[in-house]
Amino acid sequence: MRDVLTRLGPLGFGAAQFGNLNVETDDQTCHAAVEAAWGAGIRYFDTAPHYGLGLSERRLGAALADRPRDQFVVSTKAGRLLEPNPDYRRGDLDDQGFRVPATSRRRWDFSRDGILRSLESSLDRLGLDRVDIVYLHDPDEHWESASTTGVSALIELRDEGVIGAVGVGMNQSAIPARFVAECDIDVVMLAGRYTLLDQSALDDLLPLALDRDVAIVAAGVYNSGILSSVHVSDAAAYDYGQAPAELIEHARLIAKHAEAIDVTLPEAAVRFPFTHPAVRTVVLGMRTARHVASGAQRMHASVPDALWTDLANSSLIDPRCASTAASPFQGADS
Repeated sequence: MRDVLTRLGPLGFGAAQFGNLNVETDDQTCHAAVEAAWGAGIRYFDTAPHYGLGLSERRLGAALADRPRDQFVVSTKAGRLLEPNPDYRRGDLDDQGFRVPATSRRRWDFSRDGILRSLESSLDRLGLDRVDIVYLHDPDEHWESASTTGVSALIELRDEGVIGAVGVGMNQSAIPARFVAECDIDVVMLAGRYTLLDQSALDDLLPLALDRDVAIVAAGVYNSGILSSVHVSDAAAYDYGQAPAELIEHARLIAKHAEAIDVTLPEAAVRFPFTHPAVRTVVLGMRTARHVASGAQRMHASVPDALWTDLANSSLIDPRCASTAASPFQGADS
């Protein structure tokens, strides 16, 4: 495992919300969130050009500017190249969920030139001379180019010492498993596919990652919100849409079992990914200092392994989860 991956810590800071995801955020709020994260011991920060058409990278870089560079880890992503939008008209907003002017547009590009241009632009926005991890971002429909020119460009940069580790970041497990099997990658950011409600990555990615010593960074652990509240709402979201009634009931049953041993549903959701030894860290989306405090509290809550056994015995999670839960952090020191 690459040295940089040993420095992630159990909790990482997801900065998508710094790109005005769904609602606008100001610079001061972002700076305060990073300040709170630093005080909570968080040293891993993740961003991407996609998040707010570069706004997340700019804000994160500004907030980290006065921190010693060797004391934090930054990851960004490549594959969506930002270019000027020739169709922009004053007042037009981005159409992919970020409340920012649509002055730029994204273009899929996993060519060597596209990867190099993307990283150069990211470094400029971040105000850094290097990033530690670069993920190929959502190459679901671009396997041919991403698995050849895309990953080869990043491996070249890693071998030259320009970046520390190469990865892929996706909302599914099947294609990341192919990357692990066929490409020389170090890490996978897996969103939403190893959670209290979805353990599908057990069938392909997780055992392969463990065998190949590829680290898993678990993201999307709340499955778009259904697992983020103590009480599950009838209007809860799951995977970017309205959660079906049966899934809401499933989440409520998990919450009931957790409450019986004084654990909240969000606490269980944050700690659950560590039931698998391939998981190195959990990244939570954070917008404010309050989000940071909440995430840190959930990470460090007392969640006994007996909960996973109980949930498995009740057919609420895959029984394989309980069988691997020897330690809540699986060696990731808090």
